[in-house]
Amino acid sequence: MRILFVFILIPFTITFSQELNSTVTVNYEGLSVENRELLVDFAGVIESYLNSTQFTGTQWKGQKIDCAFTVFFTSAANETDYSAQVVIVSTRPVFKSTRQSPMLTISDANWSFRYVPNQALYANQSTFDPLTSFLDFYANIIIGFDWETWADLGGTPYFKKAFDILNLSVGSPYKKGWEQSSASYSKWGLCQDLLNDKYRAFREAFYVYHYGVDEIQIRKKDGQDKIVNLITVLEDMQKRTGINSVLIKQFFDTKNGEIVELLKDYPDVNIFLRLKKIDPSHSAKYDELLR
Repeated sequence: MRILFVFILIPFTITFSQELNSTVTVNYEGLSVENRELLVDFAGVIESYLNSTQFTGTQWKGQKIDCAFTVFFTSAANETDYSAQVVIVSTRPVFKSTRQSPMLTISDANWSFRYVPNQALYANQSTFDPLTSFLDFYANIIIGFDWETWADLGGTPYFKKAFDILNLSVGSPYKKGWEQSSASYSKWGLCQDLLNDKYRAFREAFYVYHYGVDEIQIRKKDGQDKIVNLITVLEDMQKRTGINSVLIKQFFDTKNGEIVELLKDYPDVNIFLRLKKIDPSHSAKYDELLR
């Protein structure tokens, strides 16, 4: 049973075999009419796989995780080999609120795979398949980030599973997008950061941050202070070792809007000056609160 916090006792009485409640949307505009016709069932097949596969190997206790995959096909080498860009988002419910807290907003520009119409997809996280391994990788990342908000470093087992899948890609003809890269986003960079002790303090503060996201509904100032704690942690990290990483960029790309919304009436407006220093890419949004 997952329990939120000592002041929030919510028994999850429903147990699921699967962890995700996923929707899949596909854009075929980059393909020929012939290829579009061959992919007519693609969205349904992928959505079914994500929603019917048990990724953790255990009964999932609690609400399924809401997530969405938007696939933009970019090219087709033939009738079975495709390339695509994918946007992955996930959310989690907020205590005593109808609002959802954004957990992930990832744009992965490199997904190459083979797809045959009406093919059956089988989950096997010990063998690399360019189609299902991509889905397995992000399923574990989604589950890991969800668990990071309920338990201190709770996502570690799932981040390790994702990294194992990453390592399976070595030697594959479909390895583009799986290899080490200096790009602003890469699967390798994300996993490396998540499992690097350098970012342990951030991950611990990430858990406290979400304590604050829930607590803010009943004790506003205490909740806001927990959110500010993460900003303080990142400031300290920036001074000591730097925070130019895939993980921190992904965090701010996902959370900048939520941070502004939850801190817009924070007593110390200088918090937005501090945010500009650690997250300059979203300075315009913070400047709006400084006017």
